[in-house]
Amino acid sequence: MKKKLLSLALAVVFGFSATANTPIDGDKKTVKTSESTVTWKGYKVTGSHEGTINLKSGSLDFNGSKLTGGEFVVDMTTINTTDLEGEYKGKLDGHLASDDFFGVKAHPTAKLIFKSLKSFNKNSYTVTGDLTIKGITKEVTFVVSVFENKATATLKVDRTKFNIKYGSSSFFDDLKDKAIYDEFDLVVDMAF
Repeated sequence: MKKKLLSLALAVVFGFSATANTPIDGDKKTVKTSESTVTWKGYKVTGSHEGTINLKSGSLDFNGSKLTGGEFVVDMTTINTTDLEGEYKGKLDGHLASDDFFGVKAHPTAKLIFKSLKSFNKNSYTVTGDLTIKGITKEVTFVVSVFENKATATLKVDRTKFNIKYGSSSFFDDLKDKAIYDEFDLVVDMAF
């Protein structure tokens, strides 16, 4: 009987000890896609265009109040131009969805996965992540700021790294005022 009690006591002590040394998983917070926005802005020699695109899903990982990770899926079929109306809006939306740009029939989603984060003040982080567009994954670095249950990220993306070369003066000569700059901006406002 004493042996059984001793064995039970040791099992309990070592059991608690093993759990106490196991790292506690962080808190995964789901992004509220209906309350979050992704705004894009593309530039050309003669001006710019801007619009929105919807998040399909997303989550941010925390350890206490410290951001430790994130993963997002963007619904590429929702590309929407907001600075044009009517026929011109329809044409640009269709062109952006075509194979000249994002090829949304074959690639209906894009994905971003955080790989590493470095805090540079109480609420802001420099993030390095893998961005996948048109099935091509490239590393990007950007800034994320977190305040209570909201986060903001700003990214500058070089579209040519994802085989989106249409109208790029880096690949085509004599485009003159028809040239479209290689980089576009994304501003992401998330609620979680």
